[in-house]
This record gives sequence, C-alpha cells and structure tokens, in this order.
Amino acid sequence: MLNELYPVELLTVQAVTNEMFRCTAKQDVYFVRITNYKSYEEQLEEVTYTNFLCREGLAVSPTISSLKRNVVEKITLNGKEVLTVLYKAAPGIHLPREQWNADVLKELGCQIGRLHRFSQKFEEIHPVKYINDWHDNEEYDFLKYIPNEETAIREIAQDVLSTIKGLPKIRSNYGLLHGDLWLENILVDDSKLSMVDFQDCEKNFYIFDLAVPIYSAIEYSFVGGGNIVEYGRSITKAILDGYREEHDLPAEMVELLPLFIKLKEVFEYSLMHMYWNKEKLTEEQIRIMNHYRMRIERNHLLLDM
Repeated sequence: MLNELYPVELLTVQAVTNEMFRCTAKQDVYFVRITNYKSYEEQLEEVTYTNFLCREGLAVSPTISSLKRNVVEKITLNGKEVLTVLYKAAPGIHLPREQWNADVLKELGCQIGRLHRFSQKFEEIHPVKYINDWHDNEEYDFLKYIPNEETAIREIAQDVLSTIKGLPKIRSNYGLLHGDLWLENILVDDSKLSMVDFQDCEKNFYIFDLAVPIYSAIEYSFVGGGNIVEYGRSITKAILDGYREEHDLPAEMVELLPLFIKLKEVFEYSLMHMYWNKEKLTEEQIRIMNHYRMRIERNHLLLDM
C-alpha cells in the first residue's frame, strides 16, 4: 500500500509503536506515521512547520511527499480513515544514558535555541491556526484523571496549572515548540544532533522545551557516582549556556524552570492514570506510580537551582 502511495520501493515495514513503523528500502530507511487522533488540518500544519525547520537548516526528519504531492495522505485502513506521513530517517543513534555529558547537552541547548528562533520566524510567515495551546490538550486536564482521594496532589496540580496559565504570554517567551524533547527524541551522530517526533508540538512557553530534557536527564540519565543535585545543576547550566548562544532567554523565565519541571512531573503522573489499566497494573507500574505519588505529595524539587 505504501509503495503504491509514495515514490519509494519499501522492502520491509516493522512496527516501532502503535503509530510509527520503520520502513527499509534498498538504500534508505524511512519512518511512516499512521494515526487518526489528530485532524488532517492539525497534522498538515505540524508537517508544514517541521519542513520549514528542515529548510532553515535544523536537523529534523524531512517528509516524503506522496505521488499525489501531498505531505499528509488520507487512506482507509481496516475500514477506518487514517492519516499517513512518511519521513526519511534522521541520522544518528539514541545515545546511551551514561554518555549524556555536558558537551552533548550544551549542543542540545544550542539546537533548542535555533528551534525557537526558527519557530518565531515560522509564525511570522504562517500564523498558527490548528495546533493547540498546551493547556487545551486533553493530557493537561489533570483533575480529570488524578483520583479525587489524592487531594494533596490535586491541589499541587491545580496550583501549577493556574500559576503557569497566569503568566504573561509575549513573543519573547511563548510560541510554537517541540513539546516532548525527551532525550529519546534526540538522535546523535558524532557531534550532530537531530530532533524527531514532533507530533506533540504545541504552543507553550519556550522554557518548557528546556524543562523536558532537563527533567528527562535527571530522571533517566543519572547513573550514580556523584551528587544528583550537582548533576542537575551541571546539566541545566550546559543546556542554558548552549541555548543562550542561539536565542534570548528572559531571566524571569529561567527562574521559573523548576515550576515547569514540576509541570512535566505532574503531567507524567496524570498520564499514568489516563492510559494505564488500573485493574491490571504490573508490579513495575505500581512501583513507578508509588514513587511519583510520594515525590509529588512531598513537593520534592527535582531541580534545586
């Protein structure tokens, strides 16, 4: 079906997730996304955005247009209409967690700075109509998913949401961004970094795109052998130093970085309640949930600046 739709000759298609499939051809590797949870207009705007970033020189996966010259195609699969986007694979690998050192993280900060600079340029040319502001996405409806009996966490969640929603939105601090820059969404090829998986792009405060990789590094890339507080400070400094080489960062937003890391932490806890089957939780899921619950209830700060 894909070979009939696109100017490619794919030999294999392998599921990576329920939505992403790795496709191999004789000489190239591609990824195809097949989804129906976002509208055609929203996906088209997202792909227009990422293709713009690619043309500006940012290392992101370019799309392959269909034979009909569409970057987003509508197809019928198993009796349902779904949308497909075909990407050429970005170079690089997922870096082992112990190799996320200050040099790599500084380069990541540079790339995020360039991303936001190009995003501002994009919005000047293509005013965003369909991609949501962060708080309009279902995943941020924390009180819908966090159980009523968890009153302390619900209060913290509400406080974080109301505080961030109340911040002034201006061109220098708010706009279109990646939204999900886990270290797993960064590929490393020698010293070059590529960003992938823009399907959660949203309008948010730019500082959020810095909070997510810092949160990700503290949560998953600290391998011991030192003080985790100092580790958090060192990676934060590296990312901020890199970012400032490419884009302005208001000082008042930097001071709010721990707040946005808390937003990400509560976001992840809410997702567990949103997507995990409460009747069939594994031992590992129970362990993770309890860990998050205790940490949030105690209002533990992951980043002490």
